[in-house]
Parts: sequence; C-alpha cells; structure tokens
Amino acid sequence: MGSFIIEGGKTLSGEIIPQGAKNEALQIIAAVLLTEEEVTVENVPDIIDVNRLIGILQNLGVKVQKKGTSTYTFQADEVHIDYLYTEQYRMDAAKIRGSVLILGPLLARFGKAYLPKPGGDKIGRRRLDTHFEGFMKLGARFRYEEDEQFYGVESEKLKGAYMLLPEASVTGTANILMAAVLAEGETVIYNAACEPYLQQLAKMLNRMGAKISGIGSNLLRVEGVKRLSGTTHRILPDMIEIGSWIGLAAMTQSDITIRNVSKENLGQIPDIFRKLGIRMEMPDDDIHIPAQAHYKVENFIDGSILTVSDAPWPGFPPDLLSIVLVTATQAKGNVLIHQKMFESRLFFTDRLIDMGAQIVLCDPHRANVTGLNHEVPLKGITMVSPDIRAGIALLIAALSARGTSVIHNIEQIDRGYERIDEKLRALGASIVRAE
Repeated sequence: MGSFIIEGGKTLSGEIIPQGAKNEALQIIAAVLLTEEEVTVENVPDIIDVNRLIGILQNLGVKVQKKGTSTYTFQADEVHIDYLYTEQYRMDAAKIRGSVLILGPLLARFGKAYLPKPGGDKIGRRRLDTHFEGFMKLGARFRYEEDEQFYGVESEKLKGAYMLLPEASVTGTANILMAAVLAEGETVIYNAACEPYLQQLAKMLNRMGAKISGIGSNLLRVEGVKRLSGTTHRILPDMIEIGSWIGLAAMTQSDITIRNVSKENLGQIPDIFRKLGIRMEMPDDDIHIPAQAHYKVENFIDGSILTVSDAPWPGFPPDLLSIVLVTATQAKGNVLIHQKMFESRLFFTDRLIDMGAQIVLCDPHRANVTGLNHEVPLKGITMVSPDIRAGIALLIAALSARGTSVIHNIEQIDRGYERIDEKLRALGASIVRAE
C-alpha cells in the first residue's frame, strides 16, 4: 500500500485542467459492448477504477487501443462470454463497483450477464435492486447464488416495458437504459436519474442509432432498435475534481485557476461554495479562485445555520459533501452537513477532529462544523484513506495543516484522481508518494 507524505501550510498557485469524469467514463466504456463497430472515447481519465474496467473489457475480448494520453478506441466484435464463468472474472469484477455497468449491455446484446458482489467504497449500503428490477421488467430472469454472492440475469429477448424506478439511481438508470436500447418495443423509465453524465450516455447512444427521448428529464422514452453502430464521444470534465480544487484553494488560501470546467454542467456546485464565503470569478469556461485570508459562511435568510445536503441531480452531488465538510472547518461560521444517501460516509471526521477541527458528528448522516476562520490551523497527523472522497478531503486538510501528515492506503485516492500528487507539486505543494 502506498502513502502520501505531506508538508502542509504552503500557499499554492497556478492552473489546473480537470481530468475526464470518472462516473461518466465508467458508463461510456461499458456502453461500447453494445456494438460490434469501433467506438472512440476521448478524455478518458487515467485512474485505477477506469483502468480496471478497461481490463475487464479486454479480458472479454474487446479490442482496446490507446491512441493518445487520454483517447482510446474499443471494438467489441469478438466478445468471449465464457470469461464470465471464470474465477479470474470473479476476482476482476469484485475489485470495482463500476463492473455492475456491464450487465445491461451484455444482457441486451448476448442475452446473459453475471456479476460477483462488486467492490468499491465502504460508505454504507449500496443496493443493486434497482438494476435487477429494471432488467426483470424488460423480461430477464434473475438469480442470485447466496453462498457465492453471485448475480445473474438471462433472457432470450428483452421487451420494452413501463417502469417506475424506486430510486433515481444513476448507475441503475444507465444500466437499464443500455439494456432497453436493444429491447423490442418501447420502454418508459420514470424517476430516471438525469445527471449530466447520464445525459452524455444517452446522447452517445443516440449517435450510435438508439432512439431515446426525454434526455435531461426524469422521464426517458426508449424505442428499441435492432443494432447500434460506432461513434466518437468526448467525456466531460470531472465536476467532483473541480469541486475538490475549489475547496483546496480556500483551505490553503491559494490563487488557483481551473480551466475548461464545462460550467453549464456544474449545477449547484459553484453556488454552494459561494455560500461558504468563497469568492470565485468565472471568465469564459474557467473558474478563478483568488487567494482569501478568510471566508465567511452565509446563514439562511431567516438567520438559521446553513445546511448543505445531497440530493439527486439537479441537487448537490453526494460525492462533494466530504469536500464541503473539510472546507467548512476553516470558514467563519457554522455549517450542518447532511449526508442523506450513505450512512458511513462521515466517519472520516474522526481524523479531522484529531487534526484539531471543531466537528460534532450528530449521527451517521449529520455533522455540525464550527469553522476556525484560519485562526487556528489544523495539525498534521498520520491517517488512513477510507474511500475516494474522504481520502481527497483528508489530503486537502493535510495540505492546509501545520506540520507533517502521512496518509496511508492512497490507492483509494488514486481510484478517482489522476496523478494527484504530480498536479499538486505543480502548484507548489510539498507531497511525496512513498511505497
């Protein structure tokens, strides 16, 4: 396991170009299984989770070629379904939660798909019911081998259906959508997720020949087609990385410019950070965060404490709550963080408390943060990264802290952030990767 050794308390400066979006990349790469023709994908992030999914596709027989630093071509014209029955597949798919996204394409094109219990962040219960209930409404048979924790879906021919999803699951919607594009007849998906990355997937599928309407809403209509063709697709910049850089700039009192952010796809992210008192300038398609000695939290109009909570899009993304929480530790004022979706995601606050942050963990879903207003710096400690987003939050805390911090298990951070230590050193940070 690798570690980061950080000398904190340094002011940073410079420009950052965000990586391609992790959550979009996983959906788009899975979708190449829907056609035997070549698909080119640009702006693919070089991160562990994406590389693991690409490895699974290669083991399935997909021809993968890297054309540049972030451009790949995929051609799934000779898929080896037998790989799904191997112990190697069980091990590969169990390492990454994103492996669940190959179910819909495989079911639609080959009539069968299998999956061991997927891996990923340990942030609480993340049920798969929405995926499988959607497949079953399309006519698939479901089975679950409890002893081996192995899922399977099979169907001779999927048929369109109406479905009301029990939750607006992003990966659930993506999976069902990919299955429905090759189903016979019309599929209506109500309470569908409508995140920008899901919209990107739907637009790509339409360029491949699918017939999807209602893109950007929570009601999708899909008229099934017999086959899809190849296309070229460019992945959006990662909104979670962009939010991470905003929080880093505020915590380290730094002047940072984030280039090419696709502002129209950021939703509430800039507004929430502004409510923490962080000044931002947004010329063209960039975000400039000037150095600030202090930032003051805005209360609600009635004077009550600001509450930041997650919600399905266009609500605030749950993956950024950890960043908002750590940023609030040096604001002036109080913030209540309400993590509604996952009951284990706020447990990393113990490490921030050890660093000197003033946080009361009210329950598994809520934390009250009293900002130190940069008057009392956090202090460096040794800690372990429990998941991707907690890991980057702890890294931001360490970069702002006085003294030396060590973060172990940094593979968790590498799963979602491309060469993060190199990018930070380019801004002037003191960070060393140790194996």
